[in-house]
Amino acid sequence: MTEHVTVRLSSGTIRGRRLDEHLSFQGIPYAAAPVGERRWRPPAPVEPWPGVRDTTAPGNPAPQLAQSFADVTSVDEDCLTLDVTAPAAPATGRPVLVWLHGGGGTNGTAATYDPRRLAITGDVVVVAPNFRLGVFGCFGHPGLSDGGTFGLQDQQAALRWVQREIARFGGDPANVTLMGESHGALTVAAHLTSPTSAGLFHRAILQSGFGVLGSTPAHTFIPGVPALPPMWTPAAELDRLGAATAAEHGWVTPGSDPESALEQLRRVPAAELLQVSGNFIRPAFGGTTLPESPAEALLAGRFHRMPLLMGTTRDEARFFVGLFADLAGNPVTAESYPRLLAEAFGDAADEVAARYALDRFGTPSLAWAQICTDRAWARPAWELGRALAAHTGTWFYEFADRDAPSIVPLPGFPAGAQHSSELAYQFDLPGESPLSAAQRDLGDRMNRYWTAFATSGDPACADLPTWPDAGTGHVQSLAPERIGGTDYAAEHALDFWARMP
Repeated sequence: MTEHVTVRLSSGTIRGRRLDEHLSFQGIPYAAAPVGERRWRPPAPVEPWPGVRDTTAPGNPAPQLAQSFADVTSVDEDCLTLDVTAPAAPATGRPVLVWLHGGGGTNGTAATYDPRRLAITGDVVVVAPNFRLGVFGCFGHPGLSDGGTFGLQDQQAALRWVQREIARFGGDPANVTLMGESHGALTVAAHLTSPTSAGLFHRAILQSGFGVLGSTPAHTFIPGVPALPPMWTPAAELDRLGAATAAEHGWVTPGSDPESALEQLRRVPAAELLQVSGNFIRPAFGGTTLPESPAEALLAGRFHRMPLLMGTTRDEARFFVGLFADLAGNPVTAESYPRLLAEAFGDAADEVAARYALDRFGTPSLAWAQICTDRAWARPAWELGRALAAHTGTWFYEFADRDAPSIVPLPGFPAGAQHSSELAYQFDLPGESPLSAAQRDLGDRMNRYWTAFATSGDPACADLPTWPDAGTGHVQSLAPERIGGTDYAAEHALDFWARMP
């Protein structure tokens, strides 16, 4: 039998659930619904509600279309809610973890990630917001103030909610860790440099952030995808893209002034806008939220000083090569390998081919996945980690369980420690393959490291292997059979890649 529990917030009373060892509240509004005239505007305050609001079911996912890696579809823009999970035992002053989900910038929802193990193991309060994605979160257009940052502004509104309300759940608003994976980690990097995020969090965790620094050569994100620009776009460039997209789809009357054009765009059905959502995943800089490119700011040391924990998985790119090449019926072959190399690396293609000779790998797809892992994930993560460690305490990890369950089934393809595979060790995910006892133990140890970092700004745990900071060059390998230092630079040929395109 479910036991209910109520909490009085400044906007009204909510009713959640008391479950085994934890409390769960879902779908708590932290800002007004960004619908109608509120589309592409900063998040507005929540209207107080009378009586008791039920928060025992997830809030709406942000508008999105289902993808091969995320089977969720939603067209409801009323999505600015968050979930709170806390240990059931009464307490005050617990550290707070705010979790920003990944999903490529177009997909994802807080409800996918059940953080009860994280909360209970580390005695922390976990907050997981939904926020605008894709064309609703990163759209820009002439006349649109601070375009390209609406998803970031939503996350800031959730962090301000934490400052106001989290003590009511036993959390400490003066000890907040912002934690994100994949595109969520990209947004954590943005908040590290955003002046309007100052003081809203005190530590940060970046798991497998993609595109934080610089551009990505052709095919090294997904085979068949051309070279990608940096994941940060100038506001003026985004405005031009938004205007061109609106004109191409006939959403705006030709010759309309910016104000009239935006009025028309706010009436376009969400389902139509979602058709172009993948073109709007790059936060814009040049406005109030992001005055400059986070890539430049981070490398120059212009970011909010705080302890940082970051890392990657050992085989990041196997997810993308396995899903979008092999599973799609278009694997990398011995015949296509030289062409991919030439298009990605130009005059350096022969050097890369020699370093990653096909006879070293089980299949050409695995060879290409290793190239992509090393160039598109390990190299920029290492460069970012070294830059951050020059200014603040930074700890670097590599999730290395090559027997990890595959987040998305890849029949016949060795998934290894692919992108996002560590999440099943930290959260309970729907439909996940069960972890072995050794993997479950690794997940417990990881959560203890993460929550120790959230508590004190250092992942050190008395009864776990030591974890020196990245300033020493140390990278902590996390696998069931071994936790300890690894030669990350040698493992991913980083000296070689330092002189490559």
